[in-house]
Amino acid sequence: MAEEEDAFVYDEASGEWISAADAAAKAGGAAEGAVEVRDSVGNLLADGDQVTLIKDLTVKGAGQTLKRGTLIKSIRLTGDAQEIDCKFEGIKGLVLRAEFVRKR
Repeated sequence: MAEEEDAFVYDEASGEWISAADAAAKAGGAAEGAVEVRDSVGNLLADGDQVTLIKDLTVKGAGQTLKRGTLIKSIRLTGDAQEIDCKFEGIKGLVLRAEFVRKR
C-alpha cells in the first residue's frame, strides 16, 4: 500500500511527474468542470445521442435545408454549451445549436 501512495504519474498537460493522488484530484476537477449541453426542452445531451430537428434550418455553404423532424444520429459534444457536432449525408462539418434539437 505504501507503493501506491508513492506512485507518480506523468501529466501530459503540464509535462511533469505528479503524485497519483494529485492526478486523481486533477481528473476529478476536470469532470466537474465539464459543460452540460441541454436540448430545446432541457434534456441532457451526451456523445452518441440521436436528436431530431425542431425547426427547418438552412445550411450555409451547402445550399440545402434540413427539414423539421430530420433525425441526426451520433452527435458529438464540442465543449461549448450550445453547439453540437454531427454528420449528415452530403454535409461535412455540420455544427448545430442545441436550442434547435430535441433528444430522441
